[in-house]
Amino acid sequence: MEIERNAILIADDAEINRDLLKLIFEQQFKVYEAADGEQTIRLLDEHHDEISMLFLDLIMPVKTGLDVMEYMQQNNYMDTIPVIMITGEATAETDLKAYEYGASDIIYKPFEAKIIMRRALNIIELFESKRNMEKQLEKRTKQLMASREKLEKSNEFLVNALSSVVEFRSLESGEHIKRVRYFTRIFLSYLNKYYPEYGLTKEQIDLIVNASALHDIGKIAIPDSILLKPARLTEEEYEEMKKHTTYGCEILENFRQEDSEFYRYCYDICRYHHERYDGNGYPDGLSGEDIPIWAQVVSIVDVYDALVSKRVYKTPYATDEAIRMINDGECGVFSPKILDCFNMATDILFASSEAFSYVDSNMVENSINIPT
Repeated sequence: MEIERNAILIADDAEINRDLLKLIFEQQFKVYEAADGEQTIRLLDEHHDEISMLFLDLIMPVKTGLDVMEYMQQNNYMDTIPVIMITGEATAETDLKAYEYGASDIIYKPFEAKIIMRRALNIIELFESKRNMEKQLEKRTKQLMASREKLEKSNEFLVNALSSVVEFRSLESGEHIKRVRYFTRIFLSYLNKYYPEYGLTKEQIDLIVNASALHDIGKIAIPDSILLKPARLTEEEYEEMKKHTTYGCEILENFRQEDSEFYRYCYDICRYHHERYDGNGYPDGLSGEDIPIWAQVVSIVDVYDALVSKRVYKTPYATDEAIRMINDGECGVFSPKILDCFNMATDILFASSEAFSYVDSNMVENSINIPT
């Protein structure tokens, strides 16, 4: 609990000056007195939480007023205790030094009681307003952090629930979603290290990794006869399957609570993860950097995992064969930067393929070196 600031400290080696200031303020404030700089510092250490103003003489025994202000600066007292320097021997140099240390005002002896009272109260009020604003800001920051944590937990629950529905509907292993998320993090780590122009923060990467789990959410709307067909799709069936990108966006729209960065990643990944760098993808035929970079990353991740995984319509390809097919453009054209990251990550892809076969996927990331 914060102590109420209802005291002032008067530091002056002349007793008459202390008595005069005490007479002015003792009706409104508790008054502490110091006759030298060392005593001033001791009182500051003992009562800094309750002192709302320091009247500080420039020339004092043992330690000067400037020495006291230097000490206050070193101990962060200047941020909470305003200082009015009182002096009869000021120079431009000492005035400048006092202001550099953080003095709120300088008053020259002899002083007028009403003027010093008004100036002191104005400064105290300003500092009190500043402290209140800082408290409100701190409180609001804590509220925002709590709201963000709550939203992240809500998002994580939604991602896990919806991705589980996709796995159930398509009869794919739950490991597929885990691998997509894990490989997405790998690629984003390489991208951040070698192509920093994309400027992705750690927080953004975490959101993109979570959003990647929903890339195929639109498969919920695809008929079983197409989704589970253990053979090549007809042209008409393939056209219907392609609609999972737009179906997914419609589903996400129904779950959207507000526009947010996370929703944008979910939407972009869901809609654009089958776009290709040369414009020959779907559903919108985007090309080049018109395809959001997070969608480009999930696109190559999805292709790679589809190649090395067993599906109802195919047996898995070996890791080296999948890597060759992607580099040769057999699965569509990817950006040179994305391919560069892909090829730098081949050792991790090989190691991950082995690790995922016998280790819980949550442990894999901790056992393989990913660039930071």
